[in-house]
Amino acid sequence: MTSAATPATDEPDPVAPVVPVTRVTPVAPETGAATTPTVPTTSDTPVRDADPLIAEPLTTVRIRPDVAALPAYVPGARPDAESPVEIAKLSSNELPFPPQESVVEAITRAVAGVNRYPEMTGETLTQALARRWGVEAEQVVVGNGSVALIQHLLDAVCRPGDEVVIPWRSFEAYPICVAVAGARAVRIPLTPDARHDVPAMLAALTPRTRVVMACTPNNPTGTILTACELAELVAGVPRDVVVLIDEAYLDFVTDPEAGDALTLLAGAPNLVVSRTFSKAHALAGMRVGYLVCEPGLAAAIRSVATPFGVNLPAQAAAAAALGDAELARTAERSATIAAERDRVVAALRAQGWEVPGSQGNFFWLGVGDETTALAEHFRAAGILVRPFAGEGVRISIGTTSDNERVLAAAASWSDR
Repeated sequence: MTSAATPATDEPDPVAPVVPVTRVTPVAPETGAATTPTVPTTSDTPVRDADPLIAEPLTTVRIRPDVAALPAYVPGARPDAESPVEIAKLSSNELPFPPQESVVEAITRAVAGVNRYPEMTGETLTQALARRWGVEAEQVVVGNGSVALIQHLLDAVCRPGDEVVIPWRSFEAYPICVAVAGARAVRIPLTPDARHDVPAMLAALTPRTRVVMACTPNNPTGTILTACELAELVAGVPRDVVVLIDEAYLDFVTDPEAGDALTLLAGAPNLVVSRTFSKAHALAGMRVGYLVCEPGLAAAIRSVATPFGVNLPAQAAAAAALGDAELARTAERSATIAAERDRVVAALRAQGWEVPGSQGNFFWLGVGDETTALAEHFRAAGILVRPFAGEGVRISIGTTSDNERVLAAAASWSDR
């Protein structure tokens, strides 16, 4: 499936004047739906995010209209502390295992020194990551989670009127980050089997395009870019346009055809690879991510990043997680999660569910208009999932017990 991009000139869109209004997007807490305006499209039409709409004034302070129009990021639901029912929190793609003991010890030691600033750019962690992946330290940028780093990258390369091509549905933070950078997201619909449409993404490039983003495995559908598709995407983008590959869930991939963006780095000076310690390393609460790219671009990203952005305990935790024994244990845990994912997906398919081939620590049920009802059905069974209103439900892989509860609730869905 391919799609032609709308012709565009080199002239940027006019920037709307600042007006004294603020728009706070209402969010339905049960459905996770942000009530933002949408542009009707066909399934194979790229969507260029519309200019922000102005709502009722809620403050006298002059807020940027594009910021006032931002949708709220909706985190995965959290259990009620007073709930009498044991809740399975499968809404945020967290690892069901605690941090490794040696990592906890490193955090504890670091806490004693938090009266001092950490290394400003995380030099020790940067060097450890460079050794881990066989690159130069100048190619690595660490930050307060991969989302923050993606924002810094966009801030470094985008101007008002620029365009950023993204797959959609994908990680909901992407269009928010793009809008904060003053650019416009061009959303390329996924294929019917919930995968990136690489030809359509390349066809959407215009003179205004500054970044092309991909997520593999894709959040929330779990599908991957194969090595061939990844190479096609990187090769098809001009060298002055950034290609950002978000590989937050790469540790859970078992498909031998899956691509690994780091293998393409040497031949692509415009390629940026994003990874995180939040998932397989069980450090979501520490907020540590990193980018790998060519040194000149890395330096530009650092120049817009927050100084001392990764706190001292987080730097210590991430560095400890890169020890040989810790990496081996992380690989074992990731394999366990992947095996459970495959077991659960196979069981769901046997029940009659249509589930895309997932390679993350989660899976996708694309139930469309039944999304809210299905999320409530799981909630009634003591299971918190992540609904995307009108599209589908993402469910994280938890403990074996959690996963059995998911299968039981899914089996009873048709009996409601």
